[in-house]
Amino acid sequence: MKPAAPASSIAPVAAISRRTILKAGGTLLISVLTPFPAYASQILAVRVWPSDDYTRVTLENDSDLKVSHFIVKDPERLVVDIEGIDLNNTLKDLVAKIQPNDPYIKQVRVGQNKPNIVRLVFDLKDQVKPQVFTLKPVGEYKYRFVIDLYPVNPPDPIAALIQKGDWSSVPRSSTEPAPLAEAPLTIPETPNNAPIAKAPPAATNEPKLQLSRMITIALDPGHGGEDPGATGRRGNHEKDVVLSIAKRLKNKIEEQPNMRVMLTRDADFFVPLGMRVQKARKVQADLFISIHADAFVQPTARGSSVFALSEKGASSTAARWLANKENAADLIGGVNIKTHDRQLASVLLDLSTTAQINDSLRVGKAVLHEIGDINQLHKGTVEQAGFAVLKAPDIPSILIETAFISNPEEEAKLTNDAYQDEMATAIMNGIKRYFAHNPPLAKNRLT
Repeated sequence: MKPAAPASSIAPVAAISRRTILKAGGTLLISVLTPFPAYASQILAVRVWPSDDYTRVTLENDSDLKVSHFIVKDPERLVVDIEGIDLNNTLKDLVAKIQPNDPYIKQVRVGQNKPNIVRLVFDLKDQVKPQVFTLKPVGEYKYRFVIDLYPVNPPDPIAALIQKGDWSSVPRSSTEPAPLAEAPLTIPETPNNAPIAKAPPAATNEPKLQLSRMITIALDPGHGGEDPGATGRRGNHEKDVVLSIAKRLKNKIEEQPNMRVMLTRDADFFVPLGMRVQKARKVQADLFISIHADAFVQPTARGSSVFALSEKGASSTAARWLANKENAADLIGGVNIKTHDRQLASVLLDLSTTAQINDSLRVGKAVLHEIGDINQLHKGTVEQAGFAVLKAPDIPSILIETAFISNPEEEAKLTNDAYQDEMATAIMNGIKRYFAHNPPLAKNRLT
């Protein structure tokens, strides 16, 4: 039998064990209470989108940022402090991205103001009303920090139209249209969902309108800026294709002696959906045409389409899907929710009238008739859905899907100069066909 250990030898062992436990516990407590070094967010990309309407600066980063800003006078400067980041080469690239022709920014200075705080100083060309906000990840974008510089005195869209030509001899308030120079083409009256019957070729040339006042047309190239729209397999963006078609159509409209035209965007920048409608109403447009290039999950989808607004639901599942996709443009393009005029959007929806939709269907049929001569039609009727961009209550409005950019063959067409010109000519002929039967009268427009 082994003799028991003396009590004196047990006590030191127990004391050592207690000290070891206490030491380990103390280490654990210190590690819990001591914060880990803060992780600095990384700026992944910087983009600048100048336009006459406003200049947008976007900083894409890997986490949500805390920012503050203020205006400094004499000279005009905007100071933006970004917390939780360190200056990196990507952010330094912002300096070189400011172009001399930017309407609102002279230059930008970037520096590490304090540890983990970067300061941007924008030297401005004029007084601005800045909107500074952040966007959550959406689509292919991570977190975005956006600086929108709007002029205190925005340009007058009607004055811009007047500067392009002298129409003082054409009274805007005239109520009686002048007779047409030639007999109009026949556009058969068909039910809204009936296919369009091709009219026999007219013996005379297309009608040349001689109206007693100018016709104002608003062209809306879809997407733009932060929102590229659909992308084809060859890497072509919808926003670029539709802008090119819209500019060709603009030139053809300006060749008409009785028409003038306004583009909702004339370069690569983003315009919120509601603002596109507002722009058309500010110039008292007689017609609103939004131009797009469709995409679908299957590359075999093909053909051109024309859409009008619907108050009673979409005319097909595909039309509903497309409307939902196009209405998501504000999420991708980036809208400042705090200043987004939801009341205006509600008013436009409530005021959308049956008369506006009927007029939209008429012009849609005329345009679809012409487009069918240069490209296969995805569907032979004007479809309807709740497109936000078509909700001007007092302007006939249509959305044209010129072709499927997701179809490799049609992507090649959409990037072909000859096809773009043919598409613009077809839309122009459709506009003329519509106004040949529906001359614009003076209207009491909503304010």
